[in-house]
Amino acid sequence: MSTATAKQQGSGPVLDWAAGHGPVTGALSAATGAFAVATTGAATAMPPGWALAVGAAGALGHTIVGLRVRNAGRTLATRAASWLVGAGWTTWAMTHGPLTWAALGSLATMGVGIGAAARSAALFEEAREEEATAAAERQIARELSAERRAIAAEWIERIQRVCGITVRVLGVEQWPTGAGFSIDAELPQGGATYAKIAAESAKLSADARLPHGCTATASPGIDQGRVIIDVTTVNVLQEERTYPTDYGPLSLLTGIPWGYRTNAASILAYLREQCALVVGPTGSGKTNMVHTILAGFARAEDVLTWVIDLNAGSAGLPWVLPALNGEIETPGGKPVRPGIDWLAGTYDEAMAMLETAVRVAKQRKMGYQDLLAKANTDLLPISRKIPQIMLVIDEGAEILASSDRAMRNLAEKILEVIRIARAMGVRTVLTALGATGAVLGNLMIRREAKVRVALTGGETEGMDLGKMFPGSRGLRVDQAPFKGAGFMGTPESPAALFKAWRILPNQIREIIAATSDRHPVLDAVSARAAGPDYARRWDADRTAWMREHTPDDGTGGAPSGAGTGGLNLSALSAPRAEQGSEDDEMLRQFRAQIDAQFATAPEPQASDDGRPASGDGLNLSALRGEREHGPAWLPAALEAIKATGTEGMKPSAVAELAGKDRKTVRAALQAAVERGQLVYRDNGPHSVYVHPDHA
Repeated sequence: MSTATAKQQGSGPVLDWAAGHGPVTGALSAATGAFAVATTGAATAMPPGWALAVGAAGALGHTIVGLRVRNAGRTLATRAASWLVGAGWTTWAMTHGPLTWAALGSLATMGVGIGAAARSAALFEEAREEEATAAAERQIARELSAERRAIAAEWIERIQRVCGITVRVLGVEQWPTGAGFSIDAELPQGGATYAKIAAESAKLSADARLPHGCTATASPGIDQGRVIIDVTTVNVLQEERTYPTDYGPLSLLTGIPWGYRTNAASILAYLREQCALVVGPTGSGKTNMVHTILAGFARAEDVLTWVIDLNAGSAGLPWVLPALNGEIETPGGKPVRPGIDWLAGTYDEAMAMLETAVRVAKQRKMGYQDLLAKANTDLLPISRKIPQIMLVIDEGAEILASSDRAMRNLAEKILEVIRIARAMGVRTVLTALGATGAVLGNLMIRREAKVRVALTGGETEGMDLGKMFPGSRGLRVDQAPFKGAGFMGTPESPAALFKAWRILPNQIREIIAATSDRHPVLDAVSARAAGPDYARRWDADRTAWMREHTPDDGTGGAPSGAGTGGLNLSALSAPRAEQGSEDDEMLRQFRAQIDAQFATAPEPQASDDGRPASGDGLNLSALRGEREHGPAWLPAALEAIKATGTEGMKPSAVAELAGKDRKTVRAALQAAVERGQLVYRDNGPHSVYVHPDHA
């Protein structure tokens, strides 16, 4: 508390001179003002008629203003009378003297009367305003109630006509999004169930003349004698909506949003104990759905995402390459971690990942016995310290149904993970091209994958919704003819229409940057079980296949001089591994032609410091020297890294030492790792490069 404030509080009440007058202060102001005018007028021989004229003008002015703001007649009369009474007293006091007991007594009486009249008028005005507001609300309620009564009567008649059931509507709720309404109805006695109404969903929709894509679906009510009928009147699935730009933190325990229902409300997937199955033919938006799922997992603070995609890793590459190539940075300039924790695009890598998942699950069962006993549960408490591992396997259902021997081995590992790892926090999300018997024939999938998505895109072949969502009725492919639209069912939400958000490539990069510091680290118990297969998952030799899919120039990877029509200096872009013998032979021939025509320098000899000796003329062999030995600043960086011992150095520290940008330094250090000059120790934001002597 400041000194000025303390002084104000100590010196009595603080008056707010900007505040308006109330009944008391207004009456006091009128009485003191009349007394002051009467005293001054009597002392200066002012004509008494002036005070009366001023009072009449004030009464007239307040009456005009009151009429404009629509004040009540009582308020207008009170204010006009106050002006006229005050002016009359002032005129009388100026004539007979304001300092007599009669004048002072009448002034006090006048002030009390004005205050009481003003208070009464204010209360009446407040009551009048409240009554007007209540009347408007009652009118709105009557109109809304009339609309609801009309809806209730219409649907009671419709259900009787179509389903042969007479229901009693207990409530009608309009959706906040304006896309439809819900009817809460009581079923008649005699064994009627909500399923009889649900089976006639298509007929009810047609009878109500709903727009294409809108449905009337029935679901269980608060008890078995009640039914909730959701009626969609606006087809929100027709329009494309991009993934919400609020990349705030999520938790696996509170649900991951996968899309939105026909009422525009988000639908959540709860995957702590459940696996998931996503099916969709080519062109239905399945790949986009996978990216939506990965976006939700990236935002979660208690999830590590492992992805298997034997189709060249296409599902996971957009979440990995921007970080590995140093294309994005966090606002603080820190290195960005990939959006997923592990990506397998080859059979060997996928098998290593699955075997690691099995080892982690078994080790958690042994290593967390004390924690389970303390928490009095048989489910491992998932948190940021002990994250859940979500295995996303693109076209994994096809792997389970494959007859190939290698694929059968993968299938056995997938089923083992599904079978043993539920309690220990390892769950799977499988995708497939269709909802067929071959995909859904596995009992393990049907039993464990309770979160199911069928993206139809209007495709009817291979989309058996009855097998995908057993027990659900009234689901038709033609209800979701739009790309990214289909049906989603969870244990908490019956199968119904939904649509996945459209996630754009730039949003993937934004999510990677926004969530880099949010990704958890594999707990120590699991990390010991994961071993080197997990610890070295981002090594250069393990991720080389990821970069082979991205051409480093406009030639599509063609050798220099082979149909390019010019000199290809792409070797300057980044240090790369040695070309094959055919490329080397072509390079030697090309260098010989250059030497013969331009009299370039001979092959340089290494000087004492390990650098090529300088020479005159055009020396293209420097490119090979940089590729084989690294840039000129690298030896000093290697010595500095060696001097740090087992702690190693971060790429940012090396960049500051060399005076180069981080992207260039990171590329050179990665090339040094490939040559065996350094060892990369991956630890997320704390990743470092270590000299082999201290690795």
